[in-house]
Amino acid sequence: MDTNVFDMGEIDIAWCPGCGDYGILNVLKKALAELDIAPEKLVMVSGIGQAAKIPHYLKTNFFNGLHGRALPPATAIKAANPSMTVIAESGDGDMYGEGGNHFIHTIRRNPGITNIVHNNMVYGLTKGQASPTSQLGFKTPVQVAGVTLEPFNPLAVAIALDAGFVARAFIGDADKTKEILKKAITHKGYALVDIFQPCVTFNKVNTWQWFKEHTYYLEDSYDPHDRSAAFKRALETEKLPLGIFYINPNKSAFEDNVGIYQQDNRPLFEREPDVNRLRMLIRKIRAAG
Repeated sequence: MDTNVFDMGEIDIAWCPGCGDYGILNVLKKALAELDIAPEKLVMVSGIGQAAKIPHYLKTNFFNGLHGRALPPATAIKAANPSMTVIAESGDGDMYGEGGNHFIHTIRRNPGITNIVHNNMVYGLTKGQASPTSQLGFKTPVQVAGVTLEPFNPLAVAIALDAGFVARAFIGDADKTKEILKKAITHKGYALVDIFQPCVTFNKVNTWQWFKEHTYYLEDSYDPHDRSAAFKRALETEKLPLGIFYINPNKSAFEDNVGIYQQDNRPLFEREPDVNRLRMLIRKIRAAG
């Protein structure tokens, strides 16, 4: 499939020149085209922030919600119509800060969605405050003396919660990022891809060069099915590993467990409402946490 099917034509893009978000947009279009996913069979879901604007620049279905609230509607969309490819994407502040509680419980539920997080270690939309992943000592107009908190480690948290697929990429390596994304999108169940992407305006520390010097790829002999080894590698800080850290192919997906399709395989919008079944479904979802 040609990547042009996802193009919006002439449209103003709000990112700064040199922003890593451009690379993620281009790589995502290539991954979707190579997987032959038609625009009408894709739903992009995002929250608020510079990263969350990506669905605006793709010709496809999208839901743009509240800050930190991309994962609940993405879970619901996949449950209501499992035939759709659902991608929830936003920045590190949106997903791990405002959306941190949803991040945790979405991993537990294991819906069949791909969670792409643009990780630039700063809040880019709101003028450069420290984000959950900002490094110790990082100085901003708000954290004038430097960040004093240990950065949030999304990979370690995801592996601790036994996420089905956990990976990290650097958008400076477009081809490798594309291949990681393709594997994440085709994984059955929840898949996290944390992508390092420099903010050239508000983060003058974690630059393109910094990421090149402070990352390395997991070796070819690395086994992503070893959860203990994956957790250990996720804790490394001197140099940050890239690649697929962990895969658990044996987890059942949320949409297969809530009972929507046990008697009728049609998407919900094609059916007449069954009030009793809806009440039962609500009870099951609440019971699932």
